[in-house]
Amino acid sequence: MVKIRLRRMGAKKNPFYRIVVADSRKARDGRFIEEIGTYCPLKTPIEFNVNVERAKYWIANGAQPTDTVRALLKKAEVL
Repeated sequence: MVKIRLRRMGAKKNPFYRIVVADSRKARDGRFIEEIGTYCPLKTPIEFNVNVERAKYWIANGAQPTDTVRALLKKAEVL
């Protein structure tokens, strides 16, 4: 199954995330199909960028967003 999920990047105690489309069997920070956005929770205000076209494309083709990504996509009005 293909999932839309967060990939952790950054230093220890200073994370930022990339929103990626990946096979659910791969590791969290492992191989992915496509990067569609970024999310940085430590900045004020929270920095969130997503390619809306690609997110809609992957959802239409059966990709399932994780709970956190689903909440972020709702804020971006993709879902």
